[in-house]
Amino acid sequence: MLAEIKGLNEECGIFGVWGHPEASQITYYGLHSLQHRGQEGTGIVVTDGVKLKGKKGEGLVSEIFTSEAIQELEGNAAIGHVRYATAGGGGYENVQPLLFNSQSGSLSLCHNGNLINATALRSQLEAQGSIFQTSSDTEVLAHLIKRGGFSSFKDRVKNALSMVKGAYAFLIMTETELMVALDPNGMRPLSLGKIGDAYVVASETCAFDIVGAEFVRDVLPGELLIIDDQGFRSEMFAFASNIAMCTMEYIYFSRPDSNINGINVHTARKNLGKQLAIEVPVEADVVTGVPDSSISVAIGYAEASGIPYEMGLIKNKYVGRTFIQPSQSLREQGVKMKLSPVRGVVEGKRVIMVDDSIVRGTTSRRIVSMLKEAGATEVHVLISSPPIKNPCFYGIDTSTKEELIAANHSVEEIRELIGADTLTFLSVEGMVEAIGRKEDGETRGSCLACFTGKYPTEIYPVSSEEKVPTV
Repeated sequence: MLAEIKGLNEECGIFGVWGHPEASQITYYGLHSLQHRGQEGTGIVVTDGVKLKGKKGEGLVSEIFTSEAIQELEGNAAIGHVRYATAGGGGYENVQPLLFNSQSGSLSLCHNGNLINATALRSQLEAQGSIFQTSSDTEVLAHLIKRGGFSSFKDRVKNALSMVKGAYAFLIMTETELMVALDPNGMRPLSLGKIGDAYVVASETCAFDIVGAEFVRDVLPGELLIIDDQGFRSEMFAFASNIAMCTMEYIYFSRPDSNINGINVHTARKNLGKQLAIEVPVEADVVTGVPDSSISVAIGYAEASGIPYEMGLIKNKYVGRTFIQPSQSLREQGVKMKLSPVRGVVEGKRVIMVDDSIVRGTTSRRIVSMLKEAGATEVHVLISSPPIKNPCFYGIDTSTKEELIAANHSVEEIRELIGADTLTFLSVEGMVEAIGRKEDGETRGSCLACFTGKYPTEIYPVSSEEKVPTV
């Protein structure tokens, strides 16, 4: 079961616009700002009110969408997607948005997250005669919508959404309307904005900045937005329950200029650094952060500790993130290609190296080695999250414990494996407090499953004897 689920996992970015004469261009720029969420494939589908038309491909947004390609995508509404592939989940056919044509009308949809019951639903649908064209769990929802027994499209969508489980943010578009849905636990970020009279939706608010949109509000857990030429209206397809925003959005995935549920990501990361300084005082000469997500943390640590922040590591901006490369061999090579130590900063110095997480250990080991090769006398590694000991079933590429170094080794063993002089992780309590997901003194809810092993939803057991705990 786990092998099948892993093949469907994806962490992606989605963007949609309705009511703008340059919808495809707006979507292009929106996707460009979300490129950090996936570099394996991208696509855009537009509607002119009569038909849907799309283009997609494997590669970066700028590689797939030339100016000529954008001009061919004429319409006043569009949805777009960036993705990365996990094992078994690559290939052109899995690039989104998916587009389906039928006599009763066309349908396009894209999705960020992972449906934990996709395999079971897929088996049921195939037994009833459905033929799948992809291995993506996104296609499951399309079949559920088309096979729904309700007369109105909206009711078919709501019924289909009630059947899927897991973490998801969906954009669903027909010739005449755009529907936006967020799972009842609110595990993925999704926001609504406006450009004049046009509505935009995006995984992160940084996309609004690049297209000149004004933030309106976050999409609510269990909410269905219906956007058409008359405006937008809101309905609930499920009761919001056990709110659990993915903590890794603040720690790693999101851009620092994004606001997730009202919390600025850069500010949250600085606070993580300040909390590290409280929990882990270290005698050192310089503090440096691993680009890009840990720079804010390192600045926060330096401010709180009084140890100067220095740019001890330089990133080659033309190489993608190692964490989301599809194979271990590419991750190994990617680390060597994308980072370089600044010898003039670290030589002869005791260096505090701040990073956001240690997943497999490959990146940390290489960076520590590079810093010492550049002359650092000591390298103290501080991590702005607790050890990741448990697999994620909600769309991050860590679906088995075998992949996680902290699930199989103690902190001291990890320190030895990566070659650091000291290694310390932030506490769960300190992380939650620093991110600040509180409102009127009440915690708004965070998914901590990868740290604590307590999942916010029902999860397929690893074996028939083993049950995965939920909260």
